[in-house]
Amino acid sequence: MLKEVNTVTGPEMPLRTPETVMRLARLGSFHQSRLSFMRILLRRAWRDRWQFKRPVFDIDERGVGVAVYTAHGPERTYSLVCFGHNLPPDQRSDRVIATAWDATFALYDGLPDSEDIARLSNNVPKQEAGRVSESEITLSRANRSVRLFEHVVDRLASGQQPDRGMIESVGYLMRTTAVYGSGKFGVVDREAISDRPEFSAPFQAEMLTVYLIRAFSLDLVEKMARARAPDAAVQIVPELRRRLGVGNSTGLGLAPFIVNHPALFNNWINCRETALARVRAKRHCTDTEIATFRTLVARTRINADLWQTAHNLQLKKVAQLTSDLRKLDAYIASDFVAETEPWDQLYRWGEANLALEGLEQLVSLLLEHHSDSVDELADHMSVDENAEFAIDGAMSLKQLTDIIEDVYAFALEIDWSKPDNCARAWYVSEEKLEPRLGERFEEPIEAYEQPLSPGRDAALMYRDILSWTGEESVAAFLLQYPEHRHIARRAQIAGRLPYAEIRDNTIAAEMLPIDLLRCKLSFFGATHFDPRSDRWVRINMFRNAPFPDELSEVNFDDWSYPPLPKTA
Repeated sequence: MLKEVNTVTGPEMPLRTPETVMRLARLGSFHQSRLSFMRILLRRAWRDRWQFKRPVFDIDERGVGVAVYTAHGPERTYSLVCFGHNLPPDQRSDRVIATAWDATFALYDGLPDSEDIARLSNNVPKQEAGRVSESEITLSRANRSVRLFEHVVDRLASGQQPDRGMIESVGYLMRTTAVYGSGKFGVVDREAISDRPEFSAPFQAEMLTVYLIRAFSLDLVEKMARARAPDAAVQIVPELRRRLGVGNSTGLGLAPFIVNHPALFNNWINCRETALARVRAKRHCTDTEIATFRTLVARTRINADLWQTAHNLQLKKVAQLTSDLRKLDAYIASDFVAETEPWDQLYRWGEANLALEGLEQLVSLLLEHHSDSVDELADHMSVDENAEFAIDGAMSLKQLTDIIEDVYAFALEIDWSKPDNCARAWYVSEEKLEPRLGERFEEPIEAYEQPLSPGRDAALMYRDILSWTGEESVAAFLLQYPEHRHIARRAQIAGRLPYAEIRDNTIAAEMLPIDLLRCKLSFFGATHFDPRSDRWVRINMFRNAPFPDELSEVNFDDWSYPPLPKTA
């Protein structure tokens, strides 16, 4: 029986098995939850009473200039330094190979002075081609929404509110094309800041960057509207303002992350599964909790109805989700009996009646109003990967083969000589140093392949172990077969950490990279996934979230689903 991270008070509930959870189709059906990194960030900001200010906003009528947004925590201050640019529409691109953007950003460690801002103004707009220092924590860039940005400025300048339909359809004013951290392009290494409480959970600096970019994008359109019509311009009403998040275009550069970080990925999944087990283990619930859950399902149905996508695969998934939510709504309205272990009963009904998309949405909903069982798990989602890196050379080959036969059983059943089973190869592009996925038998890329097919590599190591006649230790075997060191390490990690490995073929012809993207982005807290192919996807971040000046005024952690329509 799999055990959770911390002991549950009350009856024990087994965690779902890795064989169930760690399949690409299921991982690619995850939704945001209380354990998503955006949610974790805003809970901490509210709890620690962060103060947000905007000491600099020198932006002209074209949106060109500099702004600084500061976040003051209990011990430290962070500043997002924003540069607005006058980018011709024909230069606006979502591609990572773009060289110009509507806005560029750096998250600065502390309060920048005029010399810091001058230095950053000479480098941040150049992004990869510039030079940043260890005083910078992230580097980012964004483009304006072609459909919505100018519409909002025009409407506000004329004294009118933006069209609600357009806001619902697009959902953001700016769309980031990259948010770089963890030492990339010269910003500070993750190790240097990981001991800070505010950055202890994964990707908190990146989430803070996006959160402040959102504030900048709204302030920017209002400033441009005032510049066009000082006497007539109005601000966006709060209800519409909150419906605007930050868009993001994400491609294959993100996909290999969860394969390359098995120990970290294990902790993400383990915490999510532990949270689900804790909720399912609750013996009773109140009428108020049931009513709250019913309201949440109704809000989730609105969210699904507003989900815009043009991709056939996602259209089918959204249609299935919509159907599943209708079934869930009907079940909790009539047949749901909340007497003993009600949430487990509800989950088991979901297993029997819902597709993957609907079932994983139900998982997120079950976690939503159980902060007492869920929120402290955020402190267990990071990991010291160095502590998991060493290979145990003293392990016997029998132990290693036992792990392979357990964790990689799926791979041992695959005929790796068939082209469809190894049709793809992951490599790194020379131009942008970004991960790419190529067709093994159509492109000359095999010599540059990255070790991102653990299943195949485990099967190859297993074959060589079976023919090995030397000393029965991992160390002796790897001296003869050093090419298997990377997968021996992975297998040992997966033997200790049950959710470290995806139980699917990551180089198969039918493999969908967007499943990897969707999984990671769900942990970020992204919503409204809109694939543009099987290799890149658009999302929305922080939609419905309170703005910095609202954190102390609104129900700060009940923002992930749209509110119910107001009744007259």
